[in-house]
Amino acid sequence: MSSKRDPRVYLWEAREAAAAVLRFARGRNFDDLLGDDLLRSAIERQLQIVGEALSQLSRVDAEIAGRIPHLRQIIAFHNILVHGYASVDYENVWKVIQKDVPDLAATLSSLLGPDDGPEEPRR
Repeated sequence: MSSKRDPRVYLWEAREAAAAVLRFARGRNFDDLLGDDLLRSAIERQLQIVGEALSQLSRVDAEIAGRIPHLRQIIAFHNILVHGYASVDYENVWKVIQKDVPDLAATLSSLLGPDDGPEEPRR
């Protein structure tokens, strides 16, 4: 039995987290993000999951990871959220939510294909 995780697990985790970001932000605006600690924390956490899952994917399957546009920027954004939390630019976070996350979610869904998920359960 291989200890290597199925790359689809990482795609699925990233896609689910991206979908959560879009759900959380639906009907909200930038002022809501700034004014609601719970919303901001939830969105940041899901964006962190996206970045970490894609970082792990790049280690497990570089070919699949290479099909994700702006992968390095996504991972760098994750690192800012995790390690540079005191200096996060929320205007940039809001732009990412509005402009980049929908396209990323669509890309992840297309990479997953029709079976829609991994063989091993989410951890």
